[in-house]
Parts: sequence; C-alpha cells; structure tokens
Amino acid sequence: MEDQYLGAFEEIVLLAVCGVEEDPYAVPIQEHIENRAGRKTSIGSVYRTLSRLEKKGYLRSRMGEITRERGGKRKRLYEISSLGRSRLLEARRTRSRLWSDLNLTPTLRISR
Repeated sequence: MEDQYLGAFEEIVLLAVCGVEEDPYAVPIQEHIENRAGRKTSIGSVYRTLSRLEKKGYLRSRMGEITRERGGKRKRLYEISSLGRSRLLEARRTRSRLWSDLNLTPTLRISR
C-alpha cells in the first residue's frame, strides 16, 4: 500500500473511534468529536471520513446485531487497525517534534 496522508479531520475521527468505549458507530463517534473536541460536525462528514479511513486500511468495520430500536437495522461498528494505530502514533510524534521547535512564550515589551 502506498504511503497515505492522514488529514486533520481523519486524525480526529480515528481518535474518536478509539475514544468511544461501547458500540463505536457513526452517531457516538460524531457525539464524541463534538463533546471532546468541541467541534460541530455533520453526520455525513463522519460517514464519508469513516469510509475513507477504511479504504486506506486505518479502520475495520463489521455489522452489529439487529436491534429493535433501529427497526431491525444493524449498526456498522468500527475499530482501528494496526496500520491506523501506527499512523496515529506517527502523527502524534510529528506534532510533538513541530511543537517542540516553537517558542510561543509571550514576551513582555515595555515601551518608554
């Protein structure tokens, strides 16, 4: 597989998949992003990103059990793959290196 770029929103979605403890399907993933990242997002963008991440090999999905609450429909449940986990760790290391190069401490200037 060729080297795939991990976009910022893709990274957020991967982190949300890991952060949802029970039944990680699109709705709780979206809610996790909104609650933890403070980022309003549409369910459509979450579905598109989950699909893209699965095509890249960063996620795996399976169909859950039939539930009465969903009118007999199954939920597509997601889990991160080993490749996805590696990409997330790589993104974290890259960000850490970039942040460590910065000096964002405000300087105090006194005008006379």
